[in-house]
Amino acid sequence: MEKIKKIGVMTSGGDAPGMNAAIRAVVRTCAYHNIDCVGIYRGYEGMMQGDFIDLNARSVKGIINKGGTFLKSARSIEFRTKEGRQKAYNALRAANIDALVTIGGDGTFTGAMIFNQEFDFPVIGIPGTIDNDIFGTSHTLGYDTALNTVVEVIDKIRDTASSHNRLFFVEVMGRDVGHIALNVGVGAGAEEILIPEEDLGLDRLLESLVRSKESGKSSSIVVVAEGDKIGKSVFELKDYVEEHMPEYDVRVSVLGHMQRGGSPSCFDRVLASRMGVKAVESLLDGKSNYMVGLLCDKIALTPLDRAIKGQSKINKELIRVSDIMTT
Repeated sequence: MEKIKKIGVMTSGGDAPGMNAAIRAVVRTCAYHNIDCVGIYRGYEGMMQGDFIDLNARSVKGIINKGGTFLKSARSIEFRTKEGRQKAYNALRAANIDALVTIGGDGTFTGAMIFNQEFDFPVIGIPGTIDNDIFGTSHTLGYDTALNTVVEVIDKIRDTASSHNRLFFVEVMGRDVGHIALNVGVGAGAEEILIPEEDLGLDRLLESLVRSKESGKSSSIVVVAEGDKIGKSVFELKDYVEEHMPEYDVRVSVLGHMQRGGSPSCFDRVLASRMGVKAVESLLDGKSNYMVGLLCDKIALTPLDRAIKGQSKINKELIRVSDIMTT
């Protein structure tokens, strides 16, 4: 690997709180090591078009507390083609960029891994996605912030539920994994938690709600991950419960993209800073095709192919805790 003199940094895929903090860490670590840094607007789409901006330590002041990503994010169909990736490589070389830090999820990492294989271009990934669905890290950037955002919202929904004797189905993000639903369900004291990893079934859901009603509960909160397999949608669950428990006034709240927004938590700001430093220094140490992650509270490297192909595991102990807490 040639000596790295200039590093590009980009965000891709869905935005997540902490991405700006990670960009800041990458830029300032480059400055610390006297390496030039270039920001790439709009992910791979901007890379192909050479939409670059020179960054220095002062360029990233005042962004550590900002949600989203000031470099913007986009999904690129063209980059999935060999011609598109060649176009991106040509743009990077024309700008004398020697290595790349990509911040995003598995789609971002897949693109980075293929790009590395085709052009032997040094890449390091930083996991940024609120779903926490990346193998090789206990926490992805934005996950902790999303948990705090959702718990705060559910606390407010409970005020309304208890005031009107209502049952609320609250749908949270989590298409493939239930990390958000499980953690906020326990943290917000939900009466039931529905996640893709545990198929509760409609009958068991009904039995649980009946038990809650018989125990004296006049209102209930059910947290549902969007990828839960019980019903075709959270609205189908609502209809089913209304049909079998007409005494309940059932409402649905789909939290949607509000979960991605907001100022990152202290945890995410610190994590982003640690990951950004590790990403740059790993490239300078000659490492490539890795993802930076948090394992046992230590920053570690996982090969990109393992990060992409591996599956993040749901916390079985927390599932048992939730079963006990909903008794």
